[in-house]
Amino acid sequence: MKVPQAQPVMTEKMIEAAATALRTERLTLGDSVFKFEEAFAKMCGVDHAIALGSGTAALQLGLQAAGVKSGDKVLTSAMSFVATSNSFVAFGAKPVFCDVDAVDFNIDPAKIQLDKETKAIIPVHLYGHPAKMDEINEIAQKHDAVVVEDACQAHGARYKGRRAGSLGLMGCFSFYPTKNMHVGGDGGMITTNDPKIAEITKKLRHCGRKGQYEHDIIGYTARLNTANAAVGIEQLKLLDQWNDKRREIAKKYDQMLKGVGDLRLPLQPSNDFEPVYHQYSLLTKRRNELKAHLESKGIGVGVHYEIPIHLQPIYREMYGFKEGMLPITERLCKEVLTMPMFVDIEDEQIKYVVENIKGFYG
Repeated sequence: MKVPQAQPVMTEKMIEAAATALRTERLTLGDSVFKFEEAFAKMCGVDHAIALGSGTAALQLGLQAAGVKSGDKVLTSAMSFVATSNSFVAFGAKPVFCDVDAVDFNIDPAKIQLDKETKAIIPVHLYGHPAKMDEINEIAQKHDAVVVEDACQAHGARYKGRRAGSLGLMGCFSFYPTKNMHVGGDGGMITTNDPKIAEITKKLRHCGRKGQYEHDIIGYTARLNTANAAVGIEQLKLLDQWNDKRREIAKKYDQMLKGVGDLRLPLQPSNDFEPVYHQYSLLTKRRNELKAHLESKGIGVGVHYEIPIHLQPIYREMYGFKEGMLPITERLCKEVLTMPMFVDIEDEQIKYVVENIKGFYG
């Protein structure tokens, strides 16, 4: 039996939606883009959503719309995909990495240290589990820093009843194919209640355009294609159903893996935290051995992330970051292993994964 680590959904209805958009709409900024924005904003419980070409673009343009500029510091987590910080390093802002909580793998508010040069905090809702947003927002407010959620793995997640994307000045999402929902390619979204942020990001995505031939800011080409938006509309209709399925899958893993070997299972949902299990993550001191064993059995697993951002070669070169700066992050990156997690996984596949994990531990 083979079990992939992820398996994106693309139905005939989604393909037909894209084809219809290609036949009947403008290829960029067509009607489907604006319908997708409206529906996504409604899902998140915010006033505005701005569709973009990627999650990286969402973070970059969102930060720039909030006034973050070259030379400013941005605090975030190094236990994330490198795009989290690439988004602002690209325009000259400086990364400040905060260690994570060993329980939820998100920024530990107790370890946040800001100075007058720190203009933004980017909490990452890692694996779809929301960060401790009340504490983070309180710290940011005291230091006049903006909070930009990296919700690229947290579509539909809730914190104290509110959706990810509505918990800071803005939220930034990715629609990469392995996310909880996708758009048939790359895509991203900014969500916000701030009309000024919405106005500026709409300009930034469209070459800084004020009118058809007039440009009053330096912008980018960062639009979401219309056909991709059409797929996103159909995917969004299924998001809550899919997230429920992911939580059901996580419960099955929890029940079958409890007490196995040295495994530490993911943090459980609670009244305040409703995760969406973009990844189902295990911790083990024998990560590399277990990974090799499962792969030899045809089971796809992931390491999210083997190298924390501050220890990526380019960040070492640019900023002189070294081992030991973020001890919890560095330990977790040596122990984390993510299991197959996708909405169409079958019970027999889950059992096969679990049986082979148990077989590894004997």
